[in-house]
Amino acid sequence: MKTPKKIIYETTVTSQGGRDGRSRSDDGNLDVALVIPKEMGGPGGEGTNPEQLFGAGYSACFLGAVKLVARTSKISLPAETSVSAKVGMGPIEVGYALTVELVVNMPGLEQDVADKVLAGAHERCPYSNATRGNIDVKLTAVT
Repeated sequence: MKTPKKIIYETTVTSQGGRDGRSRSDDGNLDVALVIPKEMGGPGGEGTNPEQLFGAGYSACFLGAVKLVARTSKISLPAETSVSAKVGMGPIEVGYALTVELVVNMPGLEQDVADKVLAGAHERCPYSNATRGNIDVKLTAVT
């Protein structure tokens, strides 16, 4: 288990009602309605779900790690560099599990350079460290 030597940021998010409820952060900056997607037997409609929130967090965090690796390696990233997280969920023997595909768009970068940046980012990103060995994460660099 990897435990930080020092906590530099901490937040609390409280959810009520489960997948058809609400999630709020302690500072009020996050306040979202949760709705079960139709694909999971829910009504769908306005609101988000845990998988979308996970995808938003992972893609934003991974992009930060991509920028860090590029900067420390003296690689110039295109301004339009982006990360899309495709999050899937499905049943396993007991319960459910997630899958993630991170597609990193780095137009104009050579493929081998992009692949090295992704590998370095995957080693540094807190979400990657939290999920490593627990869920399938596929990395794709689009140049």
